[in-house]
Amino acid sequence: MASLNVGNLGEYLREQRRAAQLSLRQLADATGVSNPYLSQIERGLRKPSADVLQQVAKALRISAETLYVRAGILDEREREELETRAVILADPSINERQKNVLLQIYDSFRRENGFAPGPDAEADAEAAAAADDGVNAEAGAETDAGRDAGPRTGDDAGAGTTKDVTEDQDPHNS
Repeated sequence: MASLNVGNLGEYLREQRRAAQLSLRQLADATGVSNPYLSQIERGLRKPSADVLQQVAKALRISAETLYVRAGILDEREREELETRAVILADPSINERQKNVLLQIYDSFRRENGFAPGPDAEADAEAAAAADDGVNAEAGAETDAGRDAGPRTGDDAGAGTTKDVTEDQDPHNS
């Protein structure tokens, strides 16, 4: 069989497998892919499917997107965009609404720079709108009542608001 040009995928997989200290047989057991087929991939004789690459990436604990690029399935720019999105979505320190807003901003910058928005841009926008609707519905009851009322002073200030009080006055005796 002639060697296929798969972007040095086989060599890369062999290096990653050895770095993980796995034999071909162990990798085959971990992925559910046959030992001979993995050997052919490593030698550049077979071009694996995206599903096989996903299984191998999971077993080796490496990025499937990196393998997709090396196999010629995914463009480098697409991989970088997917990884950017994945990092944002995986960040536990921000909530879902904040993640969606960041993704919307990211897509707007990409459009501004002449790139198409990401593959999930529409879904992200819909999710952000739904999250915003939920937040706005909760906040609406609190903000609608006093939105245009302006600052309240004196006798019309009511409970829980600040009256114009000098230091000498006792607010409880007014």
